[in-house]
Amino acid sequence: MRIGIEAQRIFRPNKHGMEIVILEIIKQIQQIDIENEYFIYVRKDKDVCLKSTRNFTIREIEGQSFAWWEQISLPKAAKKDKCQILHCTSNTAPLFTNIPIILTLHDIIYLEKTYFAIASGKGSFYQRYGNLYRKFIVPRIINKCKKIVTVSYSEKKIIENHFKHNNLNLEVIYNAVDKRFEHKENVGELLKQLNIVKPFVLFHGNTDPKKNTETVIKAISLFKQKYFFDIEFVITDLKIEYLQKLAKEINSTEILTQINPIGYISTKKMPLLYSSCKLFLYPSLRESFGLPILEAMSCGAPVITSNTYCMPEIAGGAAFLTNPKDPEQLANAIAEILKNNSLRNELIEKGNKNILRFSWEKAAIETLRIYNNILANYLNNA
Repeated sequence: MRIGIEAQRIFRPNKHGMEIVILEIIKQIQQIDIENEYFIYVRKDKDVCLKSTRNFTIREIEGQSFAWWEQISLPKAAKKDKCQILHCTSNTAPLFTNIPIILTLHDIIYLEKTYFAIASGKGSFYQRYGNLYRKFIVPRIINKCKKIVTVSYSEKKIIENHFKHNNLNLEVIYNAVDKRFEHKENVGELLKQLNIVKPFVLFHGNTDPKKNTETVIKAISLFKQKYFFDIEFVITDLKIEYLQKLAKEINSTEILTQINPIGYISTKKMPLLYSSCKLFLYPSLRESFGLPILEAMSCGAPVITSNTYCMPEIAGGAAFLTNPKDPEQLANAIAEILKNNSLRNELIEKGNKNILRFSWEKAAIETLRIYNNILANYLNNA
């Protein structure tokens, strides 16, 4: 059978959640399926992280914009390759194609009025454009899909409640963690390169409002006023100009001396950072899975995360949960873990057990089962 998989952005150097998820699933399917024929549709970019094999063909296809690539170039290429199903992996899919579609719907945050209201005037242009595009496409594609896959039971419930009058064929396949995410000992060289000289708390910054960077900056300010630990806060993937703007907004520019913005860190280097941090902050306002929770746990870092949406489900009782809208509670949680070694070690031990629930091999096997079921129905109805 001929299976198309949309993986538009997996070749871009700065990969984020959705690209990592489908890349890992494809790599696992390559190892376990030698019968079906696969066509992986990507946009040309610098990080050629996947190569063609006997039954896997990498197709680099052109498209002026994300929307043009997905709505015009992708279905045209899949039709040319005579695909019998098309798995679209990034929340949206072509509106006009006769090929049966499987859609991975990671989340529907952009359809939620409360979130969209705060996000509409914030975040980068790319993020706002993406939200508008998804807001238009998802309600129009949802009933055309043969199967919808989402990544947590929390998100499944949200999708079902939102589309309560639709007959959705929806199921959950958990994400997992790359095997590279394990505790590392030889971290000195990287810390030296990044000018990290003190014990540190790690946070992945982002301009997307759901990542809650503003609350983290407020919590750091409160922490520095209330507690006296010799520690710095290392923030990835965020420009200093944005941090300066946030610090100025809360009249706390002096905290910038306690923050080390180190820019984007590759997947290859990230395990070293997780392994060497005192704790990892992930107080997101809204997620569908929260992969960094498991990444940090896999590397032996204690985690503080939110007590809402999917975070408790994924953390599995192995993280310190806080109200993501309360910077003082977050500041106090940071202090509690830093001063309480018994609690810190307990969280690390629980984290080691929690990650055993998740496996990319299992995710790939469940994805392959969906492919085979839909292909069987396709043949029966042919």
